[in-house]
Amino acid sequence: MQAHLIEFITVGFGLVLLMIEAFTKGNKSQIGLVAAAGLTVILIMLFCPAPSCCPVPEWMERFYSDNQTARFYKIIAVISTILVLLMSVDFSKVLTKFTTGDDDDSATGEFYCLPVFACAGLMWMASATDLVSIFVSLELVTITFYVMVAFMRRNVGSLEAGVKYLILGALSTGFLVYGIAWIYGAMGTTDISLYAEILAGDSYNQSHLLFGIALILIALGFKVGAVPMQLWIPDVYQGAPTPITAFLSVASKAAGFLVLMTIISPFLASELTSNSICTVLLIMAGATLLYGNLAAISQSNFKRLLAYSSIAHAGFLLMGVATQDYVSVSFYLGSYLLMTFAAFFVLALIRSEEDSDELEAFNGLGKRNPALALALTVAMAALAGVPLTAGFWGKFFIFKSAIENGVSWWLLSIAFVSVAAGFYYYLKVVKAMYWHEPRDPSPMRLPIITKCVLVILMLGILLFGVWPQPILDLLK
Repeated sequence: MQAHLIEFITVGFGLVLLMIEAFTKGNKSQIGLVAAAGLTVILIMLFCPAPSCCPVPEWMERFYSDNQTARFYKIIAVISTILVLLMSVDFSKVLTKFTTGDDDDSATGEFYCLPVFACAGLMWMASATDLVSIFVSLELVTITFYVMVAFMRRNVGSLEAGVKYLILGALSTGFLVYGIAWIYGAMGTTDISLYAEILAGDSYNQSHLLFGIALILIALGFKVGAVPMQLWIPDVYQGAPTPITAFLSVASKAAGFLVLMTIISPFLASELTSNSICTVLLIMAGATLLYGNLAAISQSNFKRLLAYSSIAHAGFLLMGVATQDYVSVSFYLGSYLLMTFAAFFVLALIRSEEDSDELEAFNGLGKRNPALALALTVAMAALAGVPLTAGFWGKFFIFKSAIENGVSWWLLSIAFVSVAAGFYYYLKVVKAMYWHEPRDPSPMRLPIITKCVLVILMLGILLFGVWPQPILDLLK
């Protein structure tokens, strides 16, 4: 089977799910389980490389590439979508409450179909090699997120988040289109594979090119949550349904960084443009680290804490992009998937049971459900970068690359201080679970789906913390 057919199969599967949703009554959350099962089959297909007798068609070669890096990011997209769907099933009580206002879940069916279309867009982004195909796939993802962020229409916070995401998303799209136009005007093509050859000559306008790249950096800064386009993240993360917040934090960020690396790679490799772009990326990284970590310290809402944490992690990833160590960036994103989803699964359960995202809702969790508290402790330790967790290796590889490439001392100092700040605000959650008395002393029930997923994620965090080689092997 040709590699590009996987995306078409995913879209077709999404359409089938919509038909099932339209003609079935009863428990709509079952559609989420069907969607997760179907995506599991697609995930297995991704681990089976296309045979040499079925190459990508010639008419698609300019717009689509099937390589190991693309497959790795497709795996991240599919696994993220499966986890979002499973989380949504256990989160269905909250979804129903803020969509229909009663126990009738008839209006929640589309919520389990939309992530599949977003997944298809994320997969196309992973293989896109032309500015046009990147833009089209990016908009498919963005449009589905517009709907999912504001899906809980009876929740004022969700509607507010949807409006903010729509307005700022449209603004970033404008920057992206304008940047693509300037790059096309300077280079004469939107085919990224030709840029290295064009840069080796002198048939382009350098000032127009740099202006176009600057516009694209601003636009993609919105997607990855980097300064100066990071202001939307805390409010949108807090207001959106918890599964969608996790989706934005992991899959959307990973796809954004892959697109960023795809677009700027030829410019970082050229002596004429590398210094300017690298300087801008390092300044963005430093500002992002400072903003994310300093703002996270004072947070009392767990969702907002994870939002500012997401900004801080974007700063570390930008350091890896600036040093062109794309393997370290990809490893970081792979490990980030495990620890972030573990935290959000616990948060989704607390949100359903306690009707709160505040840190106070986690008080005494170690007494109410020791297994749940242990899972969140492992996730927080990994996010902080504690040794013997996957998060440690992500930060280690980034720092190693930065030091070897002679990154300025001021940025390394900011990064080290950021790590120390992360220990404070992540372990603040652990303190609440074990040192504070619970508001409700009754034991907390742990649904079977959440229990199984948390066990797998926790084992993955610890396994890759001791033996990171499997993720590196996927990247080749």
